[in-house]
Amino acid sequence: MVKRVFDIVFSFFALILISPLLLLISILIIIDSKGGVLYRQVRVGRGNADFYILKFRTMRPDSDKAGLLTVGDRDNRITKVGYFIRKYKMDELPQLLNVLMGDMSIVGPRPEVRKYVDMYNEEQLKVLDIRPGITDYASIEYCNENVLLAKSDNPEQTYINEVMPAKLKLNLKYINEAGFANDIKIIFKTLGKIVS
Repeated sequence: MVKRVFDIVFSFFALILISPLLLLISILIIIDSKGGVLYRQVRVGRGNADFYILKFRTMRPDSDKAGLLTVGDRDNRITKVGYFIRKYKMDELPQLLNVLMGDMSIVGPRPEVRKYVDMYNEEQLKVLDIRPGITDYASIEYCNENVLLAKSDNPEQTYINEVMPAKLKLNLKYINEAGFANDIKIIFKTLGKIVS
């Protein structure tokens, strides 16, 4: 209950506070390339239920048809403005609306696409027992995941066999250590990572 109240209050006031930034980013996206401002993608949330995650669009339209993973610093599908807002994780800001609507929390396991969730084992499926979040241990540890995957000869297999299991292990660690104080610690760690 405390977590949900915090999520609502935090996301509501954060959206008001950063509304000028959200407007500026929206204008830059419109000027930079054709397509909508927001990108909606189906992710898997609590209870194994699908929902639409919201992000600022950072790629050219229909780019996800070429693959779900982003590889390297300079994926040629990413727009000029998209590269900048991805670098500073600003593409994730619209997810505050997901938090307000109850699909997500500020802190919790990052929601995955159905294709990869269908590969989870019974233990890993426990991450679907709670609301997914904007940030968590795995988000901090793998903030440069795209660069890591760029070094692989087969990025998707590296993601499936190495990155995804490691992230899920961190997700399960979060669930075992869940608590309001821990959430605050993760929020500050995330902000520190972005600034650094």
